[in-house]
Amino acid sequence: MTDSIARRLEQYTVKRPQEVLIVKVESEGEFDEISIFKGFSSSLVRSTAFDPDIPVLPEGAKIISVDRLAGPYNPNNPRYLQQGLSWETMQSLLSEVGI
Repeated sequence: MTDSIARRLEQYTVKRPQEVLIVKVESEGEFDEISIFKGFSSSLVRSTAFDPDIPVLPEGAKIISVDRLAGPYNPNNPRYLQQGLSWETMQSLLSEVGI
């Protein structure tokens, strides 16, 4: 795999700008939720670096699940398209859009 998982997920949201991904991950024993929208990632749990070259999703993080939502994301009224997708299922969606 030449692109990181984070870059692939960001590219997915560039190709599907009407969608928001909420990615639940575990990295080094810590849980995080990452929102990805129109090619940008942001942690919903911890602070996010201002530098977009610093990955929000660290290499080696274990993806627990991915939720697809209709954008823009409103945490008070999320509009889910699909919830609890496995990484394997998400890879199929990435392939569908050529990523």
